[in-house]
Amino acid sequence: MSSLTVYANEPSTRGKVVLHTSLGPLDVELWSKEAPLACRNFVQLGMEGYYDGCIFHRVIKDFMAQTGDPTGTGKGGECALSAEHKNERGEFKDETHQRIRFTHRGLLGMASSGPDTNKSQFFLTLDRCEWLDNKHTIFGKVTGNSIYNLNRFNEVEVGEHDRPTYPPRILRMEVLLEPFDDIVPRPSAVAPPPEPAAKKRRKGVTRLPLLSRGLPLGRPL
Repeated sequence: MSSLTVYANEPSTRGKVVLHTSLGPLDVELWSKEAPLACRNFVQLGMEGYYDGCIFHRVIKDFMAQTGDPTGTGKGGECALSAEHKNERGEFKDETHQRIRFTHRGLLGMASSGPDTNKSQFFLTLDRCEWLDNKHTIFGKVTGNSIYNLNRFNEVEVGEHDRPTYPPRILRMEVLLEPFDDIVPRPSAVAPPPEPAAKKRRKGVTRLPLLSRGLPLGRPL
C-alpha cells in the first residue's frame, strides 16, 4: 500500500495545534472525533501550560520520541479529564479506530503502561510501527513541512534506557483551532506568577551592566 493510499484512508481531522520544540515546530492536526478523550485531555493540558518545558525523556531511532511528563523521569503525568472519564487511579481508557493505524511516521500516540492507563504522556512515531495497533491510542498527526523536523530526533545522542544525553524539549503548545468549544484552563492549574520582591538600592551607588566590567556575557562574577 502506497503512502498516498494510507493518508487517503485516514479520516479527516478536526483541531490544530503547534508544538514548539527545541528541534523546531511541529504542526499537529487532531482526530478529535475518533479519539475525543485523548484530544480533550491533550488540548486541556496544553492550554494550561502543562507541557511547557517537558523533555523528550525517551528517544529510539526510527521508532519514537516520548514526552509529556513534567518530572522528566517517565514515571509522572496526570489526566485533566473530569471524574466520569477516568478511573480511581486518574487514568482514561484507550480509543482505537480501524482507519487510524501506525502505518507512517508523525503520528501522536498515548504512552501507557497497559490497557486503559492513559494520562498525559504521549509519543511521536519516527517510522511505521504496526505492532502498536490497537494497543495505543492515536489521536493526532504531524503535518506539512514540519514533518521534516522529526528527522532531527533520529540525530539525538542517547544513553542508557534510551534517554537522550541532551534531551530535546517542548517549549510551549499553541492552539490554533480548538476542537471543542467548552475547554477553559482550570483555575487551579494556571496560577499567576509571583510578583518579584522589590530590591532595595543604596543611594549614591551606580550599578553597572555586566559588559561594562569587561566580562563576557554569561560569565559568572
